[in-house]
Amino acid sequence: MTRPLIIAVDGPAASGKGTIAARLAATWGLPHLDTGLLYRAVGLGLLDRGGSLDDAAAAEALARALDASQLSDTERLTGRGAGEAASRVAGYPGVRAALLEFQKAFANQPGGAVLDGRDIGTVIAPDAPAKLFVTATPEVRAARRWKQLTARGEIIAYEDMLEDIVRRDQRDAGRGAAPMVQAEDAVLLDTTDMDIETAFDAARRIVEAARAKHGL
Repeated sequence: MTRPLIIAVDGPAASGKGTIAARLAATWGLPHLDTGLLYRAVGLGLLDRGGSLDDAAAAEALARALDASQLSDTERLTGRGAGEAASRVAGYPGVRAALLEFQKAFANQPGGAVLDGRDIGTVIAPDAPAKLFVTATPEVRAARRWKQLTARGEIIAYEDMLEDIVRRDQRDAGRGAAPMVQAEDAVLLDTTDMDIETAFDAARRIVEAARAKHGL
């Protein structure tokens, strides 16, 4: 039986992992899940109900009731506020436990899948044959995110964006539940000095090497 091609793409915010993951999925005809959207939907759902991001129990309840249809408003889910909310609720063990099976089921579907997030290679799909950890300097990532948000009409200073990025990095790496960390067998891809085409080509070659190694 052929082993499914599961591609785990982890890394901090605005590293380019989402774009890379989507293009890898298209290249190999695999379904793609941006797992960050799950946490963003939970965080925004909590705020929409007038709740507090400090309410772990309410966040867990929303995570357990999460429906795939809640992931459709990608423009709102990729906004600055959603990213901050996601980083907050993702630190709650109950929220992560509630979303764990959803992500694992997606990863283990026949033929494989591509998932990007913070803990795909370490928690969601630790046996994935292809693992990448995509990163870049905080300054470069803040500049990328600032350009993306301002192009959509959001008003934010670059300095504030950099502060957001650094704060989220610290929270994601320091949380007790599934902290963001590079898996031991993941290949590091630093996109600081790369445009998206160069970064994708490097990622594609990493996956090709993994496929050859595992006979996929």
